Amino acid sequence: MTGRLRVVVVDDEPAVVALHTRFVEVLDGWAVVGTAATGPDAVAVVARARPDVVLLDMHLPGFSGLEVLRGVRAAQQRQPEVIAVTAARDVETVREARRSGVRHYLVKPFTAAELHARLAELAVELADRAPARAAVGARAGGALDQSEVDAIMAGAAARARLPKGLSAETLALVLDGLVAAEDSTTASDLSAALGLSRVSCRRYLEHLAAEGRAERSLDYATSGRPSVRYRHLPAGGGPVPSARVSPGAGAG
Repeated sequence: MTGRLRVVVVDDEPAVVALHTRFVEVLDGWAVVGTAATGPDAVAVVARARPDVVLLDMHLPGFSGLEVLRGVRAAQQRQPEVIAVTAARDVETVREARRSGVRHYLVKPFTAAELHARLAELAVELADRAPARAAVGARAGGALDQSEVDAIMAGAAARARLPKGLSAETLALVLDGLVAAEDSTTASDLSAALGLSRVSCRRYLEHLAAEGRAERSLDYATSGRPSVRYRHLPAGGGPVPSARVSPGAGAG
């Protein structure tokens, strides 16, 4: 499995674990290296397998996905990226996950294409970071030369290609909220759900629309001026595949 990005799948429903494993392993360059069905097992498997990415349910026996995050963050130096894959969509859980470093949050039911889009983003970021990790590992405790410094800074620059005033963390939060919306939504409704200002939320939504990651439409059913509505577009902007995680398959 040399050179492949390593994934641990955490969910208490065996059918969901099997489905998510299939979603991952159809992608070139990705491999599932461990699974877990409880909170304590998840912390142990992540510590043992040292994955690049964890697909983490929030509702787990033993203790919650949020507690898994805290355990993983406390136990390891090399931190995996985490994609929350869960039915939990309450504001407090989403905010706590964000505070714990989760930048991708998929609400069940979701499509394989939606998961693949998140994994594709992470693949680019992890590739950017690889030279930096190698440089630090080779020079642990010592001084870096200029090429090693440049390698580290290149990864930071790749994550900073956003219009002035927009942050990657808030963009990810808005995108996650847009994906979680069952239908199109307005900046006002999404800002209330996420705890952001309406003006700030609309800036991020307009950026997503300009990037082809959201569809913008006008709703003339409202009184007065038409309202602007936004809908998430999957990778490629095409129709989403019909294969979805069943709402009854795991209440996580």
